[in-house]
Amino acid sequence: MEEINNIEVVPCTESNYLKPFRVHYNQNGTKKSWDFMRTHDSVSVLIFNTTSHCFILVKQFRPAVYMCEWEKAKTKISQEAEKTEEGEASESQEGPSASAGESSSQWPPASAGVTYELCAGLVDKPDLSLEEIARQEVLEECGYDVPASKLKRITSYRSGVGVTGSKQTMFYVEVSDDNCVSAGGGEPREGELIEVVKVPLHEAMTFAYDERIPKTMGVIFSFIWFHNNMSPKYKISTNV
Repeated sequence: MEEINNIEVVPCTESNYLKPFRVHYNQNGTKKSWDFMRTHDSVSVLIFNTTSHCFILVKQFRPAVYMCEWEKAKTKISQEAEKTEEGEASESQEGPSASAGESSSQWPPASAGVTYELCAGLVDKPDLSLEEIARQEVLEECGYDVPASKLKRITSYRSGVGVTGSKQTMFYVEVSDDNCVSAGGGEPREGELIEVVKVPLHEAMTFAYDERIPKTMGVIFSFIWFHNNMSPKYKISTNV
């Protein structure tokens, strides 16, 4: 998963997933404009394994996250380069610098783009209900085969309101080891490379609030929802 190389950043002129627009409008008599992206809505699923008492998450490399870290690294490298300019000039008198042409050394490690997330997917199948789409994602990404009727709708909300404004609907589903029919891992034909991760219930809230672990807001919110709504029912401790 973390073997990332041959990175090339190019302009995006056409995409099946993002379409950029600029809207002009008047608000309270003031003329304004705003740039935004039109994207698909999505579903996400909090999966709880009742056999092992753990949450099932997915771990994957996110290029957008990686490039954000790269932008930060560029600034830091630029600042360091200015400080070492004189030293490099001195070394050049003795011979060529070993790092002179190695631009790849400026890229952060691939781990900088890896995040922990809920099982999720795009709403791009108009003939299927949200529950059916979520069920398919649970099967493809995590390997659990459960009927759509077992998915409980938690809530829906807007994400990326400053850029996309797309809606995500979150579900909760309980599975057991008996429901596991494959290792999961996503759909390779769609470019997915996913690692299934288990978070023990008693470590959930520590995991949620540990800023050293890169994760989405959906993970944090869903763990809190479980603590408030499901833990009392099952008399289970989430280590809060």
